[in-house]
Amino acid sequence: MAVTIAMFIAFARGRYPEEIISLITIAVIGVGLYFAPLEGAKPTDGLVIAFGGFGHQALITICALMIMGRGLVVTGALEPFARLLESLFRINGQLGLLVALLIAMSLSMFVNDTPVMVLLLPVLVALAGKGLIASSKSLMPINAAVLIGGMATTIGTSTNILVVSIAQDIGMDTIGVFEFTPIVLVAALFALPYLWLVMPRLLRDNSVIPDNVRRIFHTRLRVGASSLLAGAELAAIRDKLPEGITFHDVPTGSMQPLQQLHISGTHEALEEATRVLKGELAPSWVLDRIRRVSKARGEDIVAVEMTVTADSRLITRTLASSGVADLYGVAVLGIHRRNRMLGERDVHSEAGDLHILEGDVLLVMGIEDDLHTFARNDGLLRLEGARELPRRSKAVLAGAIMLGAISTASLGLPWFDANGYAPIKLPIAISALTGAIIMFVTGCVKFDRVGRALSAKVIVLIAASIAIGRVIDASGAAEWLGQGLSLGLAYLPPALVLSAIMLFVTIVTNFASNVSAATIGTPIAFSIASSLDLPPEPLVLAVLFGCNLCYATPIAYQTNMLIMSEGGYEFRDYLRAGVPLVVLMVTVLSVLLVLWYGL
Repeated sequence: MAVTIAMFIAFARGRYPEEIISLITIAVIGVGLYFAPLEGAKPTDGLVIAFGGFGHQALITICALMIMGRGLVVTGALEPFARLLESLFRINGQLGLLVALLIAMSLSMFVNDTPVMVLLLPVLVALAGKGLIASSKSLMPINAAVLIGGMATTIGTSTNILVVSIAQDIGMDTIGVFEFTPIVLVAALFALPYLWLVMPRLLRDNSVIPDNVRRIFHTRLRVGASSLLAGAELAAIRDKLPEGITFHDVPTGSMQPLQQLHISGTHEALEEATRVLKGELAPSWVLDRIRRVSKARGEDIVAVEMTVTADSRLITRTLASSGVADLYGVAVLGIHRRNRMLGERDVHSEAGDLHILEGDVLLVMGIEDDLHTFARNDGLLRLEGARELPRRSKAVLAGAIMLGAISTASLGLPWFDANGYAPIKLPIAISALTGAIIMFVTGCVKFDRVGRALSAKVIVLIAASIAIGRVIDASGAAEWLGQGLSLGLAYLPPALVLSAIMLFVTIVTNFASNVSAATIGTPIAFSIASSLDLPPEPLVLAVLFGCNLCYATPIAYQTNMLIMSEGGYEFRDYLRAGVPLVVLMVTVLSVLLVLWYGL
């Protein structure tokens, strides 16, 4: 208890990094149990409790899901869904967030919480990258919506199944899949306004727009035979253009194949323009060469930004006269020019192309080795913010792998036995790890890039939370708290009994684990129901709901840790935004249980 409280205080104060506090917690548990072992245990048994989290299936599951999420991102598998949400966010940010909350809540009623969050996470991060909504203001509300939806059915989470199974073993009647769904849906109506309108305002805005997002690149858009521009007038297709694209030489009449148009926009906007208009930003022969080399070498195509230094040979040349494509096999997609000082003018060639000057930033696409050679030989300084272009040829494969991992964990492998159809449900750890391995084997995720998918802070935090949960359970602390709770509820009205049980289980869930909370709380609830002459169903449901109210700490549930790195959250963010939601849900669910069961 003392170690748990000390860790909680250290996290809440935020003076030291979470990973340092987590490592200290693990060390204290390991050393403490070595010199003061638990009753009937050997000194080395404490090391298993302290360090077992690093090999725990929960950690393996989260890492595997992060890798599969990375596969969806680098292959562009979620781009169609992301574009749909993006269009809603562009119409109205609040409308987009509301739709995302409803989608998250609906999906998690039938699919395990963790896969649902893994699917939505890269989409929301992509929206944040485009400046539509800060990831810190969207990820935690969406995660909470997933958790609320997950407690609406007995199959929503593995914890729900565990609570129902324990209750049946004790002697309670079977609870149907949708038996308590109406209670949760009514509670969700109270929670939704908080998630939609209040929680984002309680969270810090982490949307720091980097320089590479602000840069406007000038380029030539080449009209191909299959382009939407061919044979069309600009006014006819203007409504299809992405935001941020500017045409500088508006053509008169219809545009023809091989025509080149001077446009400008951010890197994201230029990519979207080429996708929508089916045009190209560089000669087709060099783009085809880059794709062939990428496939032959098995390397990713990368887009980087490079600034022109004072000794670059490119100064005063245009892209056409520089010979960059012939010499290095890379494609310069655009030029960003810093703001001109008073009296300065841009210098153009007779064809209207910009002459490259010192300080210009080039947007260059190619293979990593070719880009390095180009920068070294031509006096360019590579800037931060390089990114791999999506390997869209593997998008369908990556989506199928993720879908397979989710379906085998939630719906099961199709199987028939003597009694008929009997699907075999795989543990989420097995299905996720299998999916991650297939991602590696098929090349959806490169093994040497896997570090980009994982967060060391999250890994250490998970290991520490597992150690805390184990020591609370093994030491008897949780059972002791439960016994004290049962003694103090004899004189309370039913509504307060339900609230107290739910709150107790919620506290155990947020600081130990929902499995410990379910294992300890279910028998206690059944015992209290017998002693107070109350029906056991509402008290067991109070335990089930409490196991799902894991919003107040990052260690409460694995999806809380999944979003921690991408959202830039600290421990105090979970407290600030999660505790009010816990109080709201405990109050509403307790009242609804009293009304539903007529207590």
